Amino acid sequence: MPGRRGRTALLIAGAALLGVVAGTCTGFLIQADRSPTALPPLSQPKLAQATGKAPEPLPAAEDRQVKTDGDLRKLLLKKPGGAKAATWLGGDGWMNLTEYAEDFEKPGTMFGNLVRDEFRRAAVTGWETDGGQTVEIRLVQFRQQESLEAADSSDNGQYWADRKSATNSWSVPGTGSGMAYVHTRPDTKAGYVPLYSAEAHAYRGDIAMEVWVYDTKPITKARIMDLAERQMERL
Repeated sequence: MPGRRGRTALLIAGAALLGVVAGTCTGFLIQADRSPTALPPLSQPKLAQATGKAPEPLPAAEDRQVKTDGDLRKLLLKKPGGAKAATWLGGDGWMNLTEYAEDFEKPGTMFGNLVRDEFRRAAVTGWETDGGQTVEIRLVQFRQQESLEAADSSDNGQYWADRKSATNSWSVPGTGSGMAYVHTRPDTKAGYVPLYSAEAHAYRGDIAMEVWVYDTKPITKARIMDLAERQMERL
């Protein structure tokens, strides 16, 4: 059977511990008698100070923030000559939160979503040509203090446009992720003529662009692309 650890083993262990403590104390006493060692100098490159005048602020014509914080309606495309103004949009060119939300299938849900997404304002224009084609363009602006909602709004429009059957789509040049869509199958309802549609969705900064075109005849790619490109250029 194993032997017990007796008193001798404890004495040996105690003596070893005392030796370690005594050696440590001696080391502290020797270190206390020495003069402190100087620290090496900090290594830091000398920073050159800039000279000359500070750059001038951007003029209002070149400052995008100035443009988009002003009257948003001035950035909308102008009604072409010979076209009739869209009477269904009202007269002042603005859509408030409630009016914008009511254009969706679930207005109540959309109203809450827009409040959460920091909806700021929406400017709208539209017209109707003699041939029966109607155009509606919206610029929807968000505060974007928490997230990039203009991009999300554009993505949402593109998601639903892609879900429609018989749809052709193209990237809108100069917009990054902007897309244009032509729906080649018309909407049909009893008592109404078949109605074709096209749309475009893009964004720049805090503004989402929506373009909608409706016609009793098929709508060309050139038509929707022209409207989308020219409207984005104004942003």
